[in-house]
Amino acid sequence: MTDRHPTDSSDGPLLTVVIPTYNELATIDRLLAAVQSVDFDKEIVVVDDRSTDGTRARLDAIAAADSRVRVLCHDTNRGKGAALRTGFAHARGRFVIVQDADLEYDPAEYPKLLAPLLAGEADVVYGSRFVDGNDHRVPFRWHRLGNRWVTKFSNALTKLQLTDMETCFKAFRRDVIQDISLAEDGFGFEPEVTAKLAAYRLEGRPLRICEVGVSYDRRTYAEGKKIGWRDALWAVWCIVRYNCFK
Repeated sequence: MTDRHPTDSSDGPLLTVVIPTYNELATIDRLLAAVQSVDFDKEIVVVDDRSTDGTRARLDAIAAADSRVRVLCHDTNRGKGAALRTGFAHARGRFVIVQDADLEYDPAEYPKLLAPLLAGEADVVYGSRFVDGNDHRVPFRWHRLGNRWVTKFSNALTKLQLTDMETCFKAFRRDVIQDISLAEDGFGFEPEVTAKLAAYRLEGRPLRICEVGVSYDRRTYAEGKKIGWRDALWAVWCIVRYNCFK
């Protein structure tokens, strides 16, 4: 793995936006422009998971022209969870937001995610597609039903009351997410991190985990959506594994 802008020892920004990418050439320029336009003191950490469509070369050019963008590159394709672990390890901000590169989630809604953290009311915030969201193109019906069932199953074991455990739009205190040991390389990241956050103790107390409603503009499989039914089955296994076999 290579880092185009190595970490230094200076005080970090308020926010680190971690963006895992794999073959996102069609959207990466628009996505990074949208992230840059959000008015927060921030750094952008993009982790390219061995793209083959020209994404890596485009990211190299962007990073060379803009020191606010740091690009980390995996030498082999390892999966979204692995890319997120790399991004979290290099984050320097007080808070960390996960941003997918496909524009399904809108960077303009960062203030919603950060508000409970900045107010000291939460340690982790989930951006739910099913709570007061303003959906443009809602999830496929079977995705919606599957997400809700998986979320209910997760809640039964974690004792949380989430409506959208599988959301990719999550914000964390950096000290918390960097202290949690994560193992899943693929889409199992979502149930794994939820189970481990539910079990985490911060100064002897459970984490304060809240949800805020966010909009969602789903992309189709023709547009490059990658998650499928096998990932749903793996999510069920991860829920059992990380809640029952600690």
